[in-house]
Amino acid sequence: MSDLDSQTAYWDASATTKTFTHPLHMPWLDGTDRHAAVLDYGCGYGRTMEALLQQDFNNLSGVDTSPGMISRAGTLHPTMHFAVLDTPPMLAYPDASIDVVILFAVLTCIPSNDAQRRLVGELSRVLKPGGMLYLSDLLLQDDERNRDRYARFAERYGTYGVFETGDGGVCRHHSSDWFTSLLADFEIADIRRITVATMNGHESAGIQLLARKPTRPAH
Repeated sequence: MSDLDSQTAYWDASATTKTFTHPLHMPWLDGTDRHAAVLDYGCGYGRTMEALLQQDFNNLSGVDTSPGMISRAGTLHPTMHFAVLDTPPMLAYPDASIDVVILFAVLTCIPSNDAQRRLVGELSRVLKPGGMLYLSDLLLQDDERNRDRYARFAERYGTYGVFETGDGGVCRHHSSDWFTSLLADFEIADIRRITVATMNGHESAGIQLLARKPTRPAH
């Protein structure tokens, strides 16, 4: 993954100031064994892991590209397991060792199609057959402010929906069809639309997908 697609310096600078708000829809996980191995990829400061801990999940791990975010997570949640990703998206987990992957507001931070595909491929590798990927991210917005910046940055980044934030980040909003394409090797179990406050305080349309890794390889 290129420096642009991990943006470690930006997230380190933002580590103590950003607040993340994507909601954890617990009915999707109600039937999951509380001893299941859950990996929060792009865990930030551990907010979602804390929510899972409150629901009695007890085998939780979080990884992030930002040492600053992991430092904040460790301070806030000293008994939980966090690690810095040195070579994203590669994970130090064996094949088929994870039951559930949480991927909340991560793809919005990865501008390129290829980098997103590599990440999903790596998450599929570590997921057990039948394991779940719970994705939450942001859709293309239809307000004038967003349409203008999508158009302004489309040529520079080669993808409509990629834009620069005022504080130095590069983010991406997506069509719902893109997520379906990205998860083509998974079975989509459920989809829900959400409204979420972005890290810079704007209300945005989002989407959550619950996807299952097939128990048998596709032919």
